[in-house]
Amino acid sequence: MNTYLTILLLATAVLVAAGPEEWPIHDRNRPAPKAVDPGTASTQEQAGRPPADAVVLFDGKDLSRWRTKKDGAPPRWKVEGGYFEVVKDTGDIETVQGFGSCQLHLEWRTPAPPVGQDQDRGNSGVYLQDRYEVQVLDSFGLRGENNECGGIYTQAKPSVNMCFPPLTWQTYDIDFTSAQFDADGKKTKPAIVTVKHNGVTIHDKYALKDKTGGGKPEGPSGGAIQLQGHGNPVFYRNVWIVEK
Repeated sequence: MNTYLTILLLATAVLVAAGPEEWPIHDRNRPAPKAVDPGTASTQEQAGRPPADAVVLFDGKDLSRWRTKKDGAPPRWKVEGGYFEVVKDTGDIETVQGFGSCQLHLEWRTPAPPVGQDQDRGNSGVYLQDRYEVQVLDSFGLRGENNECGGIYTQAKPSVNMCFPPLTWQTYDIDFTSAQFDADGKKTKPAIVTVKHNGVTIHDKYALKDKTGGGKPEGPSGGAIQLQGHGNPVFYRNVWIVEK
């Protein structure tokens, strides 16, 4: 068999194995992705409307989807004006529902003037699965470290400090993929997170090394979204999640 014929037969075998395309590239009958109402963007004056497929965790009215982390009681944080506020000495809150891989959106605002300095400047945090914290802090004008605004606590600092001044509503858009474990409970793939702060990517597909800070140990199950209460009057609004 000559070389040309051998190459031709091999190429034919590859094409047969791959199979024909199910739909021609410009076929108008090709099935389209599900259309979802994307909602509306927020302004400084008003929270936007979540996407139609989102689980709304705070709709501007109540904290019925949340509980106090310590004892499971209804949250004692203050709700008014379409936002909710951390209340000193009432503890962290977490969602009643647990989540796996997801896309999380939330908006937050730090107080002015800051209550203190360093970690006392509008300190709070967002925990994914009660395990991995993205820091909330008034870091406007600071260096942007891993324990400051946008930092994955103690693991990774943001690629750029996107923190706005106090009293300005800011956004986190977090794309999270859960860690994977085998049948024996051994981790086979790390959790992956991408974080956008005020629309700018500050962590891009970061592989989480382990839980952060006081987070619960890693495992195959999902977990709650937790918001930290450090006693600083931090405000939140327009919190929603889309499960992946």
